[in-house]
Amino acid sequence: MQQSASETIVESAYNYYNKLLEVLPRIALGILVIIAGVLIAKFLTNIYKKRILKKAEDPLMARFLAQAIKIIFVLIAVLIALQIAGLNGVATGILTAAGGAAIILGFAFQDIGKNFLAGIILAFNRPFNINDTIKIDGLFGKVKALNFRYSHIKTFDGRDIYIPNSDVLTKPVENYTADGFFRNDFIVGIGYEDNIDAAKQLIRDILKDNKDIVQDNEHESFVFEDELAASTVNLKVFFWVDTFDYRKSAIIIRGNIIREVKETLEAKGFNLPADIKELKLYGNEEDIPLRVRKDPRDFENKA
Repeated sequence: MQQSASETIVESAYNYYNKLLEVLPRIALGILVIIAGVLIAKFLTNIYKKRILKKAEDPLMARFLAQAIKIIFVLIAVLIALQIAGLNGVATGILTAAGGAAIILGFAFQDIGKNFLAGIILAFNRPFNINDTIKIDGLFGKVKALNFRYSHIKTFDGRDIYIPNSDVLTKPVENYTADGFFRNDFIVGIGYEDNIDAAKQLIRDILKDNKDIVQDNEHESFVFEDELAASTVNLKVFFWVDTFDYRKSAIIIRGNIIREVKETLEAKGFNLPADIKELKLYGNEEDIPLRVRKDPRDFENKA
């Protein structure tokens, strides 16, 4: 005797209900496995950060690996949960779909994929470390972090800049603190009537006595004649500083030395003239009338 349509639907629903009851404990166990996996990944990452990250010689690599470890543990937990829930086909399908989606998304989101791959490459081979002072495409600051998609630098005026890793990988990177030394310079102008050798020796003595300047055979401070300008003989001063704290080395120390050179030259009688403007009158031009104005205080003094 044939079953009616309603009886068939009821029977099918009953069968699916029984199967759901059979599978439900495994699904619940799979969910618990995912939750446990996330918690374990977070716990291990925190331990890694507290105990290993502080002692790591390469903090950028350590932080990058911490992120990678967390993601890998979560993915493993998801795959194990699918296996426990009896969804082997789903797990295989997810992996297959992920491979296909990666290809499709790779074309749709080329910049994201490019930055992600560049981040992986930079994690193992990069031209800077944390707290290094770098310059990339005109952006200048101190390295704070390396993430999967971008590198974080902080400028000396307080801005946080996030540079795509693809730019870091493909564009020139200027590292000001790679070897710990940076050569600083400035120009000082003395009068044409001043003794050049005496001025140079005076500046060399100032550099030699400064404790903040690097003094060794490989990093020598020196002074030389740079230019015969309109009003001055310009001397260029070079000296090396330790760049662990670049802001102090490049700005504060340089400013202190400039001030000391200026004050010492003036105290020793050297002239530091400003630019002199010269007016020339040729035969076919009228004279410029000039009037010398006397200071009223001169009359008061005579009175």
